[in-house]
Amino acid sequence: MEHRHLIAILRGITPSETIDVCEALIEAGITMIEVPLNSPDALISIAMASNALGDIATIGAGTVLSKKQVAAVSEAGGTFVVSPDTNKQVIAETIRMQMLSFPGVFTPSDAFRAIKAGATGLKFFPAEVLGPKGIKAMKAVLPPEIPLYAVGGANPDNFDEYFAAGCSGFGLGTYIYKPGMDAAQVSERANAAVAAYDAGFPE
Repeated sequence: MEHRHLIAILRGITPSETIDVCEALIEAGITMIEVPLNSPDALISIAMASNALGDIATIGAGTVLSKKQVAAVSEAGGTFVVSPDTNKQVIAETIRMQMLSFPGVFTPSDAFRAIKAGATGLKFFPAEVLGPKGIKAMKAVLPPEIPLYAVGGANPDNFDEYFAAGCSGFGLGTYIYKPGMDAAQVSERANAAVAAYDAGFPE
């Protein structure tokens, strides 16, 4: 599959672990990698991953809450921004700096605010609270070309339910990486996620 809408969220990763874990993810077929800014030395990890692997993977930042942070991510070599909220300034600045923007949304109002600000895709968060039914209801009124990502509670066991609700992708956090996990453990989970994604992705 040419491009999987799978974002690996490496919350808590340290710079010394970053390259090994990123290489394991890429080898498994996950090429969108997010380092949340509340991880230790997150910008260093982003810069390292971008320098070493930016030609074969898309490296970005999560938990981005301000325009200043958007600029810092861009400077570190990040090419996408994920935020937990629908902050119009963050979205607009991300797009202005020619990066991809995936803001967190929970309501139709959030979703349309994000779309109007220029969002590349919408992160339904926390997806486990909204559930596939909630996302499906909102999908009915959203522009069909906007990709929807289920984040928070999405894992290979329920990909099919979210695909059926209209999602095209997922952000995988603690399922794919928890602090202390080594590259081999990440690889095992990443391979399982890719297999489930490829098997369920609607053609």
